[in-house]
Amino acid sequence: MSYPALMGDHILYETRNGVGLITIHRPEKRNAMTFAMLGDFIETVKRAGEDPEARVLIVAGQPGSFCAGTDLADLSSVPGERRGLRGSADEHDVWWPLVACPKPVIAAIDGPAVGMGAEFTSQCDLRLATPQARFAWNFAHRGLVPDIGAGSWLLPRLIGPSRALRLLYTGAFLSAEEALEIGYVDRLVASEALLDAAFELAREIAQGSPFSHARIKSLVYEGLGSEVGPHMARHTRALAECFRSDDHKEGVASFLERREAKFTGS
Repeated sequence: MSYPALMGDHILYETRNGVGLITIHRPEKRNAMTFAMLGDFIETVKRAGEDPEARVLIVAGQPGSFCAGTDLADLSSVPGERRGLRGSADEHDVWWPLVACPKPVIAAIDGPAVGMGAEFTSQCDLRLATPQARFAWNFAHRGLVPDIGAGSWLLPRLIGPSRALRLLYTGAFLSAEEALEIGYVDRLVASEALLDAAFELAREIAQGSPFSHARIKSLVYEGLGSEVGPHMARHTRALAECFRSDDHKEGVASFLERREAKFTGS
């Protein structure tokens, strides 16, 4: 099953064998994001998160560039003193749509991921990259803080505060090799094999229970900023929900019957 572009021509979405693929498609601008594109992207992630045909999502750019960040020509069309925020602080699905998405999300990164593009990669659960990938959180060069808050909250938790602050203070590029060395990306893959590798990983993940995946993702992200007591309260609630789920029954039955599980996410 496949879907056309949603609400515009620059954010594409399709499904292949249980995997959803979101592509940022503006090659003439290295996939830089306009205000309209960002709205389309947020809506597409939401729709993909609700799509029963997709158990895992992949986010990619056109080959050669993941996302060059915010289109500054578009940004400058609204003076800073009149520029509103995209939502209130508690609207997590607007600021962090990929984290808010209940499904596992894989970033497939070829070429530069700069500014907002780098922020999108931090929001993804897993990151595959090509040797041509590079990352820059260059907001200090524009008189800004990381624009969606991922660089100041998620990035330090992914690579440590000192490394994150160096990247945020200097705006310097992080190479693909350095990103692999510090654990920011999980694997380097040749450009021509990147999407195949991402789909292979997605299919491996998709063999698991969607009911479990949604709760695992929520527990991990909420746990990053939580003390153990509240985390364990969420954990025990999620575990009890799993015990009552059809996916748990199917997981046990498929093991005992020595067959592949057929999870429904319920």
